[in-house]
Amino acid sequence: MRESLTPGVWGVVATPFQGSTLDVDTDSLAGLVGYYESIGATGLTVLGVFGEAAALTPAERSLVLEVAVEETRLPIVAGVTSLYTGTAVEEIHAIQAATGDRLAAVMVQANSANPGVAIAHLNAIHRSTGARVVLQDYPLASGVSIGTEALISVVQACSFVIGVKAEAPPTSVAIGQLTDALDVSVFGGLGGQGLLDELLAGAAGAMTGFSYPEALIACVRAWQRHGYEAARDALLPYLPLINFEQQAKIALAVRKECLRQRGLIADAGVRAPGSAFPEVLRTGLRTHLAEAAAALGPNPAAAHVPAGRF
Repeated sequence: MRESLTPGVWGVVATPFQGSTLDVDTDSLAGLVGYYESIGATGLTVLGVFGEAAALTPAERSLVLEVAVEETRLPIVAGVTSLYTGTAVEEIHAIQAATGDRLAAVMVQANSANPGVAIAHLNAIHRSTGARVVLQDYPLASGVSIGTEALISVVQACSFVIGVKAEAPPTSVAIGQLTDALDVSVFGGLGGQGLLDELLAGAAGAMTGFSYPEALIACVRAWQRHGYEAARDALLPYLPLINFEQQAKIALAVRKECLRQRGLIADAGVRAPGSAFPEVLRTGLRTHLAEAAAALGPNPAAAHVPAGRF
């Protein structure tokens, strides 16, 4: 049996910004990653697409990782933005310097529809860095559409790949095929929209962002302990908000505004090319957040958010 990433919920962490210059808000970031730990996340996924890694300077990426390491004890999966081998290796060396032994894996996007090219890319990365890899299939972000059979062959050829993040719709179909063929953890993403069907198809959990990550954790734990009906009941009250957040082109801005309304970050600013939150959706946001808050009820974990950060 090859090594496999721990099942559960790996929270994809937003990068909070502040002020008109949208500098990284390290206080909000520290509070946010600490909150993930307090509610029982399996680990953190930092510098992902939702973390706006492509809009960060190398120094800012290292800063974000250093805050995550300092403020939690959770293992970290760190995103790699580049699809080119040489610059990906440079990113990973910087990630390793910032995270040390807290790094569970780097998340590398499939860089080609040709499995031979993708295998060569991953092997070169591993030879240069020794890093374990979570292979991400997210064509909306990468621009690369790789078939599921090709993806399977890439993972089978690369023993250092310890997980797959499958975000090419229909995700439940891909996850079912991947889990039938592979002995590594496969995770869904896309804000948890397909989580129940992904679990039924064999997913190890979720690796995604959502303004109520407690719901994802409750759903996956219910699935692990009691099966589908318990998982459905845990997630059902939050589905309107999940769908509201995962709107094309504005998902990042909507989710950040939801996090701000919860008091988990101080500012909902998004860097270009992201769009700002559309004010016409304010009533919908308030409605869905109120539904989610009522479903969650009193949350003792909120007491662990450092006082004064927000």
